[in-house]
Amino acid sequence: MDLALALRAFVRTVERGSIGAAARDLSVSQPAVSKHIRNLEGHVGARLLERSARLVRPTPLGQTLYEASRQGLATIDAALEGVRRDMGAIEGLLRVHAPTCIGAAQLHPLVLAFQERHPGVTVDLALENRTVDLVYENFDLALRLGRPENPGLIVRPIGLVRRILVATPALLARIGPVETLDRLGEAPVVTTMSMAPLDTMTLYRDGAACEATVRPVLRTNSPDVLVRTLLEGRALGPVQCLLVPDALREGRLVRILPDYELRASDAFFAYPSVRFMRPVVRAFTEFAIAHLRRIDGIEPADAAQL
Repeated sequence: MDLALALRAFVRTVERGSIGAAARDLSVSQPAVSKHIRNLEGHVGARLLERSARLVRPTPLGQTLYEASRQGLATIDAALEGVRRDMGAIEGLLRVHAPTCIGAAQLHPLVLAFQERHPGVTVDLALENRTVDLVYENFDLALRLGRPENPGLIVRPIGLVRRILVATPALLARIGPVETLDRLGEAPVVTTMSMAPLDTMTLYRDGAACEATVRPVLRTNSPDVLVRTLLEGRALGPVQCLLVPDALREGRLVRILPDYELRASDAFFAYPSVRFMRPVVRAFTEFAIAHLRRIDGIEPADAAQL
């Protein structure tokens, strides 16, 4: 029995709660994972997993072995990758999660640029608007908007992502200027689906919050749809500055109600504290943070927040 392989199969099964999911993560067959776990249980002389129709979970002895093994395996992985790094090689699989609003436009180009420097790196880049469990779903790193509350995460601040109100000049020519909150309530608005309640938008002026009544004609969870709706002059609305720097610079979008902004979001990289930061994760984090902090629409993390 290869004890290291058996322990890896066991640890990943516990973290995923499924032998099939562990097999996919490890790029082996499900019978192979089952065999590793049977061999490990025979080696220690105890049942390590309880299996039901929908879930696999550790027994008390299995939980003890899991807690001891995951740190040891992480140490081994970090040591091996550290040797490769010292030899000038940053390589291996890097799994990154990010929201779609910043992932496609900003993070994807950085992934490609990083791989040009380090062609031995394979990246899984998952872009979706949900919070993931980094350990359970086997991600090395996540870019998050809003400070993570999980105490099991270590965070690296990137900066503040500002959100402002914009419209096309053509839309303003058609509906007239929007210079007050009352006029904002009369205009067609596109918003994100996360804004609630439906007809209310919280804006900030000089640090003070105020509620504006709005008339959404479209709500979406897609940043591409929101930006396209704004650029086509179908509605005005809030947008992250980093999504439309060229349009603002070229005058295709103009800011309305410039004294008001929506609450800025803290942008962070987060990674699990239960894992050692592998050299490839460390290298990408430093590379990406340096570039993201230079993007229009991301301000220093110590900037005053609304």
